[in-house]
Amino acid sequence: MEQKSIACKKLKHNLKVCHLLRVYHNYKMTATDEIHRLPEEGEIIIVTVRQVTGHGAYVTLDEYNNMTGFLHISEIATGWIRNIERYVRPKQKAVLKVIRVNKVRGEVDTSLKQVSGQERKSKLIEVKKSDKAATFLDFIKSKLELTDEQVQEIEDRLLQKYDYVYDAFEAVSRKGLDAIQDIELSPEIKKAIEEASKRIPIPLVKISGIMEITLKKRDGIEIIKNTLANAEGTRAGASSTITYLGAPRYRIVVTAENFKVAEKYINNIVEKTQANIEKKHGTFNFVRQDSKKSHTFQQA
Repeated sequence: MEQKSIACKKLKHNLKVCHLLRVYHNYKMTATDEIHRLPEEGEIIIVTVRQVTGHGAYVTLDEYNNMTGFLHISEIATGWIRNIERYVRPKQKAVLKVIRVNKVRGEVDTSLKQVSGQERKSKLIEVKKSDKAATFLDFIKSKLELTDEQVQEIEDRLLQKYDYVYDAFEAVSRKGLDAIQDIELSPEIKKAIEEASKRIPIPLVKISGIMEITLKKRDGIEIIKNTLANAEGTRAGASSTITYLGAPRYRIVVTAENFKVAEKYINNIVEKTQANIEKKHGTFNFVRQDSKKSHTFQQA
């Protein structure tokens, strides 16, 4: 009986030890995975310059848990460098390219001179979009009292359709909820996304011109009014307004999200208006005015 009791105690002890070892093993694997999450060679990254030395600079990789990387003086710029701090300074943000990764030692070598202008621009746009998206997701998390896991799920689903989370918000700001209609999200979340998207300024362009129209008929004024009324409105992502300046001059203003759309729309209006007026034996002349860019916010 005593031997059976001892054996039972040993079994319980072994099970407890196994459990503790399993917990420790899982923790160690998680910590190791976090430490050894390294960038790929050729990847463009954002770093913060930590320390400048005579032979280069030590940097922290912002997107990789602030691990340390090194920027050798030979990879800062072509030619002889008299003063490294002309190119990089402590606490400065920089866009670098990963040129070597030692996965065993966890070392990352980087280059500044190998980053092209286009690569730098694309990376900065990516970071800017990521920061803005994080702000919008924080707003949704607070408004709907969501957990981090639920926010991550929203992010994952938006990324199934869009390259960046911010692109989804921008699409909603332009097209409304139709932009995410086919994404599996609750009505409450979609409404919150729409509300957050109203903070995004929509870039617009405006082109305008003066139409000179004469029609020497008894009902000429009525014909001109009807013709111009049909030309006003919103179609295919552009809108037009026409105002009376005094006979025979009328200003037309077309607003759209880019110049290509605006040009196509105003040309279509001018051609149709000219055809209708000349069909009634009137005269028509059009003079283009300056174009300009602007921004507008959705109404809350």
